[in-house]
Amino acid sequence: MSTDSATQSPPVARPQAKALAGRATRFGILWAVGLLFVVLALTTPGFLTSMNLVNLLDQQAPILIVAAPLTLILIAGQFDVSLSAVYITAPLVGLQVESQTHSILLAVLAGVLAGVVAGGFNAFLIVVCRVNSFISTLASSYIIAGLGYLVSNQAILTPSDPGFIDFSGTKVLGLTTASWMALLVTALFWILLQTTRYGRHVYATGANTEAARLSGVRTGVIVASTFVLTAAAAAFAGMVNASQSMSAQATDDFSFVFGALAAVVVGGTSIAGGAGAVWRSAAGALFIAMMNNGFNLNGVDPIYQRIILGAVILLAVGIDASSRARRR
Repeated sequence: MSTDSATQSPPVARPQAKALAGRATRFGILWAVGLLFVVLALTTPGFLTSMNLVNLLDQQAPILIVAAPLTLILIAGQFDVSLSAVYITAPLVGLQVESQTHSILLAVLAGVLAGVVAGGFNAFLIVVCRVNSFISTLASSYIIAGLGYLVSNQAILTPSDPGFIDFSGTKVLGLTTASWMALLVTALFWILLQTTRYGRHVYATGANTEAARLSGVRTGVIVASTFVLTAAAAAFAGMVNASQSMSAQATDDFSFVFGALAAVVVGGTSIAGGAGAVWRSAAGALFIAMMNNGFNLNGVDPIYQRIILGAVILLAVGIDASSRARRR
C-alpha cells in the first residue's frame, strides 16, 4: 500500500506545483514592485515622501501612456521601434498648429492625428506589404524623425500660450493631470484587452495567427489596429512631454521606445506573442521607475544603472522563455 501511495502521489502533487508556479510567475512582478518599494522606503532617505512619489509618477506618465497599448502589439506577436520618432515628431506638428491657431485643444488633436497617420503607415507596410514589423518600423522611424526636422526647421519649438503647461501640470487631488491621464489610458487599454472580444482576438492573433484566421478573426485588421492605437498613444505622450517641458525639438534620440519596451518586457509580457497583460506593463514601468529613482537618490553611477537595468531585462526574458518551455 505504501509503495502504491508513493507512486501515485506525484501525479497529484505535480499539477498543484505547476499551478503554484504559474501563479507565482503571473504575479511575480507585483511581488517585485512591493519588495523594491519596501527596501527603498527603509534604506533610502527621501524616497518615501509625497513629493518624491508624486514626481516619480508624473515623470513616468509618458512611458505608462505608451506601455499600455504597446503591450497589445507584443501580444499580437509584433514589434514597433518607431515610437520614439512618433513621440518626438508629433508634438512638433502640434506646436506648429498651436502657434497658428493659439488653441491647445487643436494642438493636441493635430499631434495625435500625426501619430495616427504614422501608425497607419506602419500598418500598411506590415499588413498590406507584408514587411517584417521590426524592419518596417525601424525604417519608418528614420522617415518620421526626418519629417520632424522638416516640420520644426531644425529649431526648438515652444508654445505661444503659457497655459500650455496646464495641460499636463494641473494638480487634481494631489496628482498632476499627466499622471491622471496616464492612469486613465492604462485603465482603458486594460479593460479593452481583458474584457472585450477585440482583446480576445489580439491574444488569438499572437498565439497562432493562422488558427485565428481560420476561426474567423480578421488578423490583419487586429494587427493594424494595434499599430495605429500605439502610435496615437505615443503622439499623445509626446504632447504631454512637450507640455511638461514647454518645448519640443527634433532629435535622433530613440531611447524612449526602449524605455517603453523595457517596461512591457519586465512586466512579463511575452516577446513571442500570445501572452501578457496591461497591468503587468504598468507594474513593470513602476518597477523600473522606482529602481532608477532609488539609484539616483543613492548616487549610483549612471553606467552601473544601465548595466543593472540590462540584467533585469535579461532576467525577465529568461523567466518568460523558461515558463514557456515548461508549458510545452
